[in-house]
Amino acid sequence: MPDLPERKSVLGGKPQLRGSAIRLEALPEGHLLHIMGALTTDGLKAHLSAVGLNDSSVRTAGYRQWFVAGDETLSNAQVRDLVKTLAGGAFVSDQSHGRIRIGVSGTLAANLLSKGTAVDLHSSAFPEGQAAMTLFGHISIQLARVGAEQFELTVLRSFAEALYEELEELALSLGASPGVS
Repeated sequence: MPDLPERKSVLGGKPQLRGSAIRLEALPEGHLLHIMGALTTDGLKAHLSAVGLNDSSVRTAGYRQWFVAGDETLSNAQVRDLVKTLAGGAFVSDQSHGRIRIGVSGTLAANLLSKGTAVDLHSSAFPEGQAAMTLFGHISIQLARVGAEQFELTVLRSFAEALYEELEELALSLGASPGVS
């Protein structure tokens, strides 16, 4: 029987870029679940808590849709437990294998992102906890503000490298350097 394909990190060889006001990094591939159903965000968080996924973040992905993201890889049993908990109210589609998260942070993060998206990133229009399905250039992403000056971009795996390279170019133009801590 042939060996199963090995899952390799798409952005594993990409450098983290840091500057005094900007940081770009590939985030752990961990987990990303797409939840669809007749729930509220608070109701979904309660279901996540019931199965021990308290550290996962919940982001709106459309009408009655959310992405549940986290740094840890979930076991099949953990995903099954969530499916059972949500049975009759929502469906779970594990997207961990197909989407990649990228972090952009620092005082110039919104400035960098505004060069590729039409989303108004001012904190009054796009506060912490807000997420939007949008484009960065020609690439479809989910953009989430996860801190005052911290954003996460979720992108389809096949577009991750192209997006990261575009973000690298922008970060370098704003004073970032590879490997600087």
